[in-house]
Amino acid sequence: MVAEMQQSPYPPPMITAGQIRAARALIGWKQIDLAKRSGISEISIKNIERGVTDPRYRTLEAIQTAFERGGVVFLEPGDTRDGGAGVRLAKKGRLVR
Repeated sequence: MVAEMQQSPYPPPMITAGQIRAARALIGWKQIDLAKRSGISEISIKNIERGVTDPRYRTLEAIQTAFERGGVVFLEPGDTRDGGAGVRLAKKGRLVR
């Protein structure tokens, strides 16, 4: 018998504080740039990156969307070449401004 796959009632894992810092460095954004592009306050960005707050799903979603529009691709923990979760730049033709 094949076990049926059940969907989790929880949203998929989101980006980590380390991925946020790495993505900013990758495309040369300061925290204020990310705040403006994501609609999240700069203090919230700082607190998320330092790990002193547990951000809501929608907050991380807004941050991830801003980065993806800026050309960042997020790698899931299972999408690895040689390690864990990470970031990389999209192909030049996929940038959304």
